[in-house]
Amino acid sequence: MSIPTDYDNPGCAQARALNPEMAENYIAHTMAGDPLADAAVESLAALERSESNQLISDCMSIPDGKEPPDAPPEVHALFDDAMSPPDWLDPAALTAGINMFHRNRKTVVAGMLAGVLVEGFSTNISQSFFITGRLRDQGVLRLQQNNRHMLEIFFPGGMAPYGDGWKLSVRIRLVHAQVRHLLNCSEEWDADALGVPLSAAHVGYAITAFSARLLKHMRRLGASFSEQEAASFMATWRYAGLLMGIPESILFHGEADALELYEIGTLCEPEPGASSIVLANSLVNSAPLVIGITDSAQGRKLSQYVYKVSRALIGNTLADQLSYPKQSAFGTLPWFRLQGRYDRFMSRFAPKIARKSNFSNFTTLLSGSRYDDEGITYDLPDHVYAEESSKW
Repeated sequence: MSIPTDYDNPGCAQARALNPEMAENYIAHTMAGDPLADAAVESLAALERSESNQLISDCMSIPDGKEPPDAPPEVHALFDDAMSPPDWLDPAALTAGINMFHRNRKTVVAGMLAGVLVEGFSTNISQSFFITGRLRDQGVLRLQQNNRHMLEIFFPGGMAPYGDGWKLSVRIRLVHAQVRHLLNCSEEWDADALGVPLSAAHVGYAITAFSARLLKHMRRLGASFSEQEAASFMATWRYAGLLMGIPESILFHGEADALELYEIGTLCEPEPGASSIVLANSLVNSAPLVIGITDSAQGRKLSQYVYKVSRALIGNTLADQLSYPKQSAFGTLPWFRLQGRYDRFMSRFAPKIARKSNFSNFTTLLSGSRYDDEGITYDLPDHVYAEESSKW
């Protein structure tokens, strides 16, 4: 098999020594996209943009007893797949994870922004975001949309067919396919070095981070949940991953399996480069704007706080590779847990004071979600560069 040159590195050799089957599988999936979604996007390209967007919208919500809209067979195949839940899905078993998510939403936010997203951007996942400018130039919008997706998949009934969590997961699948198409047509994408844009390996890796890696960070930040709740949380993300187009050949089974895939994938990825540095720091510095902090001094204070928590979660080695500000993270996580207890007390007895703290500002980032008056839209990007694309 011809593999991308970025995955011919010492880390891949180490990964093969630890788990040869999983390492080979990960590397093989760097050359795989999403055949169903890629074919659907190709078929939609023949339509006018407004017609294509309306067709996707019509397919996303078909009233009971109504026939599916007239659409290319490739589009019908994609939605037939999305409407076919796997045998392992137990909708009732998702409830415990939903309850856990909302009970621990503050540590969810902290673990996602300061840990999971930054770690993800330290890999070649950063390349597609960097080239398109999606995070670099539209970081606030990206975080708001990410928050919205999380909220909807952990909303009761959100993952049922035509629920908002279901819709947003399928929408992400289509967006990934469209961006993959745009990057494949761009001279900036180096397929020989990087493999397929937004490959199955990278989306499969990302879902392990959003689930198992996030649980690990949440525990360190003071979250409390049972094994049953953790398993339910993982099941929600696993189903979301399937709807997002991750093939079961690289989709985790449970928390332990996801953590091992995350570790093997991390070893296989090259060390962070310039795109990772730009995107990780852009992500942290977008945090104040997501919740509407426009005062520069207050924004800097919050960003420095996020940097400190992030350094404590991801470790000094990666933080230094990402050019984080030099600071000690000693005692940060115990202090974060203490602040959490204090914040819960102050939110009950002195809410105005609680809202002014860096801890409170940071952990309310989930409230900065993207909700548009027109509801969920299904516009797709039409240019490889975000700043030159129509609104989507």
